[in-house]
Amino acid sequence: MGQRTPLYDLHLALGAKMVDFGGWDMPLHYGSQVEEHHQVRRDCGVFDVSHMCVVDVGGLGARAYLQRLLANDVARLEAPGKALYSAMLNEQGGVIDDLIVYLTDQGYRLVLNAGTRDKDLAWMHAQAGDFEVQLHERRDLAMLAIQGPRARARTAELVTQARAALIHELKPFQGLPDGDWFISRTGYTGEDGLEIMLPASEVVSFLNELVGVGIAPIGLGARDTLRLEAGMNLYGQDMDEQVSPLAANMGWTLAWEPVGRDFIGRPAVEALHAAGCPSKLVGLVLEERGVLRAHQVVRIEGIGEGEITSGSFSPTLNKSIALARVPAATGDRAEVEIRGKWFPVRVVKPSFVRFGKALI
Repeated sequence: MGQRTPLYDLHLALGAKMVDFGGWDMPLHYGSQVEEHHQVRRDCGVFDVSHMCVVDVGGLGARAYLQRLLANDVARLEAPGKALYSAMLNEQGGVIDDLIVYLTDQGYRLVLNAGTRDKDLAWMHAQAGDFEVQLHERRDLAMLAIQGPRARARTAELVTQARAALIHELKPFQGLPDGDWFISRTGYTGEDGLEIMLPASEVVSFLNELVGVGIAPIGLGARDTLRLEAGMNLYGQDMDEQVSPLAANMGWTLAWEPVGRDFIGRPAVEALHAAGCPSKLVGLVLEERGVLRAHQVVRIEGIGEGEITSGSFSPTLNKSIALARVPAATGDRAEVEIRGKWFPVRVVKPSFVRFGKALI
């Protein structure tokens, strides 16, 4: 038996097929993965993401600590509520985890991946050193993601007047508290939407309210196809401790300025940046019948080989797509080996769908 979120029993009552996900018992789908995918693209749906790791960072040294810990620069967060996407690197420049950090009135709030919880917390405590900083894991909180073009409007109809006003006022990549709730306009689907952290004791009641007005529960299956269409990385597949952010389409998350900020892994990624990263993460589109899957070999004539990191059938585009790590010199055409045969694929920017619109 894996770890369970406060919503485990409700998932079963809603008919979820449960699977192991990084040591957690989580819903794969509630009947149809494809229908759940379309529900989010066309209207909205709700995900249980209470397995994510939430850590509050406080103390007089919190900012300096995070400027050392993270590859992006928290000094860019100029007002409480602002959010930043970043990688946490090891000394060799590999990705320990990717995360979101919010500036709050009390310090900072980090949202980390569930499967890397123990590793991340051990690393964060080890790097605290002489910094005057306190780390507080918020196991008392649950977390829901309501995603889709109607997510904010429909959620605002169910909450207090103050929370509804906050939902309407939030800008993208901003998160603010209302009492013991923390509401942010972020997500992992390529659609508009919310991520709401709230007391674990309240989450069953709130999810029941959402489902009661027709906001469908969405499982991990649709979450994966949605994030793949949006070109969003999945930790452990598209990057890990052996992969530089430069090879994972995350170079934009590296804050090179100020030059004196010595974040962990900086010398390694600077050296790779100066020499030229030999590989890059791209999108692939299979124009013929078939399904692209992780670990399939990608061949680029006259250049070399790469590998698919994430692949699936895209319900929105009605064709198979993938993310793949390939040689930096790769152009706009390649081939993928599927069951011993080679199929031509188109190489595109690693983002296929945003806000319901095809980008390829």
